[in-house]
Order: sequence, then structure tokens, then C-alpha cells
Amino acid sequence: MKNILDTLFKPFRALGSLFGKIPWKTLANWVLVPFVLTGRLLVKLKRKIGATAFGQRLDKRWMKILTWSGEKPESINVASSLIAVFLGLLFGFVVMLVVDPSNAVSGFFTILFGPFQQGMRSVGDTIFYAVPIILTGLSVAFAFRTGLFNIGASGQLYVGAFVAVYIGVQWDFLGPTHWIVACIGAILAGAAWGAIPGLLKAFRNVHEVVVSIMLNYVSIYLVNLLVRSFIFNPTLNRALGPESSAHIPTLFLDNLFPRSSINIGIFITLAAVFLFHVLLNRTVFGYELKSVGLNREAARYAGMKEKRNITLSMTIAGGIAGLAGAMMFLVPGTYIRIVDVPLEQGFTGIAIALLGLSAPFGVLIAGLFYGGINRGGYFAQSLYREEIVNVIIAVIIYFSALSLFTKQVIAKYIRKRTKKDVQLQESKGDVG
Repeated sequence: MKNILDTLFKPFRALGSLFGKIPWKTLANWVLVPFVLTGRLLVKLKRKIGATAFGQRLDKRWMKILTWSGEKPESINVASSLIAVFLGLLFGFVVMLVVDPSNAVSGFFTILFGPFQQGMRSVGDTIFYAVPIILTGLSVAFAFRTGLFNIGASGQLYVGAFVAVYIGVQWDFLGPTHWIVACIGAILAGAAWGAIPGLLKAFRNVHEVVVSIMLNYVSIYLVNLLVRSFIFNPTLNRALGPESSAHIPTLFLDNLFPRSSINIGIFITLAAVFLFHVLLNRTVFGYELKSVGLNREAARYAGMKEKRNITLSMTIAGGIAGLAGAMMFLVPGTYIRIVDVPLEQGFTGIAIALLGLSAPFGVLIAGLFYGGINRGGYFAQSLYREEIVNVIIAVIIYFSALSLFTKQVIAKYIRKRTKKDVQLQESKGDVG
């Protein structure tokens, strides 16, 4: 009986020991006390400034901002994302205080300003790392905006990456157009992989989440098989590297960002962001896609071909994820390896789409931010383990997922101050 009780209570004792090691007094001195003192100071400043003519003018400006925000629901969406980022960074700072209070401030600023740690080289590496994240975020966001959840971006990326590398290894006769053909092949492969859940959703009403999750693992083992069969390097247990003619060119960027890994993938990504923005917001086709996402039955009643639009939506989303695979692996020193887990970039795209409110330019900003703090986390490894960045990102995503609650709190505050009704625009497929 005693052994059974010891087994049952062992985890709780370990948890108690962990909490006992936390420097609560130091944590309070670093976080709670400054927070309370700052709050009191702000209240006093507000009262004193509010009684002056400057304070009254400031309050009128703030009221104008609140009134404008109440009339522009999209501004509340942006505010909810900014709050998510702020709370994520704050939580990460608290965790750093718990782990190592003496290095918390320096480590936090290292993470925050990581893209500038080594000057233009760090900026270039940050952009390079952000490119595939932005593209997978675009893939997920495009499906979100059309009422679909493309959780299979990882598989689409991996299939696109294999086709790009295969062309890069075997088709060296293409000359200067080698990398272009490899990118096109990656887009087509990703599009074909994305079309599978789209077709099943459109014609058999099979949920795209279930299909795309399973296809992620199918893609892993299929690519492993194809790599071993056609482009395998048995000595290093990985795929062969593409020919230099298949590498994404750098043009003049290697002069602007010396010794970094940046290439023209950022220009391709910017073109994709702009194209998706125009497609979704300035074309009839984009209007039909969003209409099907909002209400499939109503779109059908209005004469729109909802099955075609669902299929095309997942196909386009898969194509852009496939392009992300080309951007990742058509570079020197990066190889497809024999793995048994999905690539993290595909799942990170879901987080970026949430944080970017499923808007193309929002995804661009969110992807660059993610790349920045990851680069900062790399430099902060001398002080903290790299998992601290994952903690910060996770908290940001949690608060992004709670965006509806955050927006309701903001709307309630605006209503209270302006005495006007605020209509939040919530729609199926438009995350955030």
C-alpha cells in the first residue's frame, strides 16, 4: 500500500520541489513590485495631466481614435494581434526571470533585437529564415479566407521540396532557367497534393483537416521512398544537393547583406503576397472564393460553382506551400533528410496565419516578426535554451486563438468610452 501511495504522490512531490526552487522573492521584486509602482505612477500622471489643457487635448485625440476604431472593425482585429504579441513577450520575460533572473533583461533584449545583432548579416539571415514561414502562412491564410483549414501545408511543402530538389539534381541541362523550372515543379507538386483534400471536400464532403493531416504523414514516407530511389546519398543518409544552377540566385543582395544566406526568395514572396491580396480583394474570382467560405449554400444559390472554388482554393494553397519547399531546399548546404516527422514550417504557417489575421500583408509582417525573434533566440542560446523562443511563440499563438475574446474586451472598452455601438465582423474562414 505504501509503495502504491508513493507512486501516486511522486509526481506531486516533484512538482512541489520544482515550485520550491523558483525564486519567488526575486520574481516579485522584478515583476510584481515594478508593475504595481508603474501602475500607481501612471494613475497619478493621468490625473495630473488630465487636469491640464494638454491633457484635455490629449483625451480628445484619444476619443477620436476610439471613435474611428469603433467605426473600423478591422482596427480592432489589428489591436488584438498586437496585444497577443505584447502578452507573449511579457510572459516570455517572466519565464526568463524564473529561470535566470540575472540574465533576464539582457536575454530578453537579445531575443527582441536579434535581427540586428550582427548588422546587415543578421537582417539578411532573418529575412531568409522568414521566407518559407511567410509562404506557408500565406497557404494557410488563403484557405482560411475561403472557409477551409489547410493543416496539410507541411506535406505540400515536403512534396514540393522533393520535386524541386529532384529537378535541381537531375535536370542540369536547363542552364540559367534551371532554378525557375525547379520552382515551377515545386508549385505544381504542392498544388497537386493540395488538390486531394480539396476534391474530397468538394465532392464527398470529407473534412479537409482529417485528409490533410493524414497526407502529411503520407508525404513523409513517400518522399523518403522517392529520395532513396532517385536522389539518395547513402554516405550521409540524405538527398543529393541540387546543382548550383538550381540554387535560388542572390543577385545584388549578397552585397547588401554580406555573409548572409539571403536570396531573391524575398522578392518572390513579396510578389506572392501582393498577388494574393489582389486576387482575394480585387477580383471576381476572389470574391467567389470568399463567398463560398462564408456560406457555401448561399454561394450555390447565387450561381457560384462552390465545388470548383473549394478545389481551386486548396490547390492554390498547396501550390504556395510547395513553393515554400523550393525556397527552403534550393539553397547551398540544405538537404532533404530521411525523417519521420512533419516539417515544422508547415505548422508554423498556421500560427503565422492566425497572428496575421489571414490577411496577406498581415502574414508578411507576422512572418518577419517570427523570423526576427527566432534569430534573436539563436543569439540568446548562450544565456538561455532555445525553447524559450518556442514558449514566447506558443503564448502569442494562444492569445491569437483567443482573438474573439480579446476583440470583445476592446469593443466593450470602446463602447464604454464613446457610448456608441461597435459591430465586430466575425465570419467563417476569416480568422481573427
